[in-house]
Amino acid sequence: MQSGTLLDGAPKGPQLAADSLGLGESVVMGVAGTAPAFSVAATTATLVAAVGTLSAGSLLYCGLIMFGVTFAFMHLNRVITNAGASYAWVGEVFGPFFGFIAGWSLLVASAVFMVSGTIPAATATLILISPTHASDPASVSFVAAGWLIAVSLVIVKGIKPTSYTQVLMTAIEVGVLVIVIVAALVQYLSHPAHAVSWRWFSLAEFTPSLFATGALTALFFFWGWDVTLNLNEETRDAAHAPGRGAVISMVIVLLLFMTFAAACLVVLTDAEIEQSSTNVVFAVADKLFPRPWSYVAVLAVMLSTIGTLETSILQFTRTMYAKGRDGALHPRYAILHKSWKTPWVATSVIVVFGLVLLFLSSYFTTLNEIIKDSVNAIGFQVACYYSLAGFACMWHFRKTAFKSVDSFLFLFLWPAGSAAFLTFIALYSIPTFDLTTNIVGLGGIAIGVVPWLLGRRRRLR
Repeated sequence: MQSGTLLDGAPKGPQLAADSLGLGESVVMGVAGTAPAFSVAATTATLVAAVGTLSAGSLLYCGLIMFGVTFAFMHLNRVITNAGASYAWVGEVFGPFFGFIAGWSLLVASAVFMVSGTIPAATATLILISPTHASDPASVSFVAAGWLIAVSLVIVKGIKPTSYTQVLMTAIEVGVLVIVIVAALVQYLSHPAHAVSWRWFSLAEFTPSLFATGALTALFFFWGWDVTLNLNEETRDAAHAPGRGAVISMVIVLLLFMTFAAACLVVLTDAEIEQSSTNVVFAVADKLFPRPWSYVAVLAVMLSTIGTLETSILQFTRTMYAKGRDGALHPRYAILHKSWKTPWVATSVIVVFGLVLLFLSSYFTTLNEIIKDSVNAIGFQVACYYSLAGFACMWHFRKTAFKSVDSFLFLFLWPAGSAAFLTFIALYSIPTFDLTTNIVGLGGIAIGVVPWLLGRRRRLR
């Protein structure tokens, strides 16, 4: 690799806008990356259908497992600061091929998310301005394309305008969720739709199959916090602040996810949850507040989706930029705008990918079918690069991890355990996927061998 390594420090080549973000902005980016309002809206009904009243417990335990990967990212970032994050770390520990596949998995997941991310934003937009078109795939795809282009323009303009936009949207989104959760507990805790019990969080209530099923869905909830590490070259105190921001954001979203799942069970019956589908946030708010105030929940989901769309594009462009800078992909992807210091070529690529996928998705019969297939495919791809990073942390620190209990837990055992669990979940999920999901999920990663071979041929010339 031509960029910085675990041995030689800072990356060389064209540089992003250094020292643009602080710890607070890293936390906001991490929270926005997981898209709390969108995640609970899109997948709570699916999670409840899978594990019932164990939903909050499933999120708790899967969140604790995910912390192992978060610690792996934090510690690896202290050793090497590179916008490619898992791509750079895995490449240095296990070799360029595995590093390329880790980065490619993120690129494919982010590209697929251009569909599952923009469609809910478009649906929420149409609910607010033209409800009759909110269930029409063609209309939704058209509006989704508009959001994709608008967000990309903000990102190209610079990381500071991007962060300002993100802070505003995330503050509104989290504020609305907190209000909904508090109102739900105040109004319905005395007569809940589901009897509140500590058994909701009991491990004894889970069977291995039930736990694995819940974890597969919960994985999508927690994806996205690692955008803070892809922005490390643009963050002050780059070796420490992005990792700390990731950990803090994980604590925040874990609390939000758990409490909303509990609030949803308190307010809604099983039938109401099933009927609400991907609009569960609005369904809860509609029982708590009179209209039009309940439509604030729709606004929160829309802002959340736009926010996580922004962070997904950031992850895609920074990873592609790092790969282009190293020569793993064509150097054109490392070209930065002269004034704004943003990878505008890489941003153009994700916009084109997104528009093509949205065009193809407009031919699906239902929006729920699009969301389900894309979410499952993304979950598999995320498990791939998260687990590789976890194993990379364990292997790199294996000689120093046994010097203290803390080092053994946070540098070795927790990251390795999380990586092993994610690997199991990824393999467990394959037989449960339909053909479309397997083609997108597995095929999307496998096709990465082609650009890897092309890049290798280019470097050997």
